[in-house]
Amino acid sequence: MQLTIQQLLDAMWQDYLALTPDAKPIHQLFANLNHGQVINDHIALRTYNLEKVALNNLALPFVETGYQPVDDYQFPTKKLYARYFQHPDKTLPKVFISELKVEELPDNCQEIIYDLVTQVPEATVAHQNFCYSGRPWSLTSDQYETLAVESEYASWVAAHGFRPNHFTVSINHLSSHPDIQSVNQLLLDKGYDMNTSGGLIKGSPDVLLEQSSTLAKAVEVTFDDTTMKVPGCYYEFARRYPMANGQLYQGFVAASADKIFESTDVASGTR
Repeated sequence: MQLTIQQLLDAMWQDYLALTPDAKPIHQLFANLNHGQVINDHIALRTYNLEKVALNNLALPFVETGYQPVDDYQFPTKKLYARYFQHPDKTLPKVFISELKVEELPDNCQEIIYDLVTQVPEATVAHQNFCYSGRPWSLTSDQYETLAVESEYASWVAAHGFRPNHFTVSINHLSSHPDIQSVNQLLLDKGYDMNTSGGLIKGSPDVLLEQSSTLAKAVEVTFDDTTMKVPGCYYEFARRYPMANGQLYQGFVAASADKIFESTDVASGTR
């Protein structure tokens, strides 16, 4: 049965909550302050750039429901490429999908990732729920640790598979907190750990986008040989500013996104 776009987004949200202990109480906090309404700015997904699981395959369910590619981004230091998609219905969240350039990792890491991807059945990739289907491969803790040394991103995908990496509260739609500073202060006052890499606020009005995010809490993951806690997902907050034509900027800022990626950093994620 084909899911509607709203059913797909709802299913992704439920999957995301399972890896993000902070998300439900934070969402409820803002819902209580905003007449029950919290608008999602965008959803992010992660993958490897190997053909079977590449970015375009993750994007397919969204493209089939009307989403269109808008812009591309490069993150050289993290070895990532990304593209975001937008639906003609602007009430639907943007979808930001990134992929790791596996060929830029050391040979031992490439071998691990190739081995993981060969375990993915073609039928799984073709299914509409692939983007929140979880981990489709066997993985040892040693493989995870080997990847983590070279790329936190690589190890995150290895541990969690295919699922939303973060959802994003649109600050523009909050009547209770009109700016990112007051949002951050509320979260800090409530005791949430925030990503301070590159500063608490990434971006500025000058680049038409300000972003902040919680730090991913550690969640228990079962590997082939053991169970251990590794960083899960995080919650982001975005404030957009109008362009010269009066329309809100809808894109992303690579320098800011580069720091947002660090919300699942191994060191910080174990807090």
